[in-house]
Amino acid sequence: MFARGNILGGADGYDVVGSKRQRLLDAPYLSSATSAAAQGGLYGCESFVASYLGQPKPFPVVRLRGLPFNCSEADVFEFFAGLDVVDVLLVRKHGRFSGEAFVVFGAPVQVDFALKKNRQNMGRRYVEIFRSKKLEYYHAVAADVEDANLEDRPPSPTRHSRKSPDKDNLEHTGVLKLRGLPFSTSKHDIIDFFRNYDLKDENIHIVTHSDGRATGEAYVEFASPSDSKAAMNKDKMTLGSRYVELFPSSLEEATKAASKYRH
Repeated sequence: MFARGNILGGADGYDVVGSKRQRLLDAPYLSSATSAAAQGGLYGCESFVASYLGQPKPFPVVRLRGLPFNCSEADVFEFFAGLDVVDVLLVRKHGRFSGEAFVVFGAPVQVDFALKKNRQNMGRRYVEIFRSKKLEYYHAVAADVEDANLEDRPPSPTRHSRKSPDKDNLEHTGVLKLRGLPFSTSKHDIIDFFRNYDLKDENIHIVTHSDGRATGEAYVEFASPSDSKAAMNKDKMTLGSRYVELFPSSLEEATKAASKYRH
């Protein structure tokens, strides 16, 4: 019924263990001239020429502005369909999406292709795309983690609870929806995230695109509605370098999500 969660591969040559974003932070960006040539041709490809001149290759990241406020990582993935998206970081301020995002690609030449989509529409809004820099992306990741940590602190008398009242009022059926997962998340990672609930592989349903790429969403079946309700205390806690949002859900919703991306 559900597509298996598939770890993203790509032209960057990273291994498939651990958080892809964390690898981007921990290791210098690597990309072969052969990959650049294959995707963009030898002529007019600045990154390809630079590699032979001994110049450092640019970090393949762009900044998006003007995104719909209900935009998800999966929407950005679809917007850049055909390109090797390594990471999508939706920029949030005080827990709210700002309408901006950073997108990292598998090779510098793909930035040129991404820029051709400047001012194209996502939903009813047109999206502006700008070249960005590695340092800007790193600062955004650090701010995202800091913002998530602030959200996880116990509420003070002058601060609203980090849980939405809508979530608290929803009926629990024993299934939770996870949103905002790192694209490299495996079933084992989710089982470890909910380590107190004795979950098995068959309880985890990672939603993928038709080509096997992860959407950043998953559904988890717990033993009972009381367990899924108790597990909501993990809402907005971090998995890898991302904080994960949890929502009460159902098997029907999970089945629809799997069918949506199967085409």
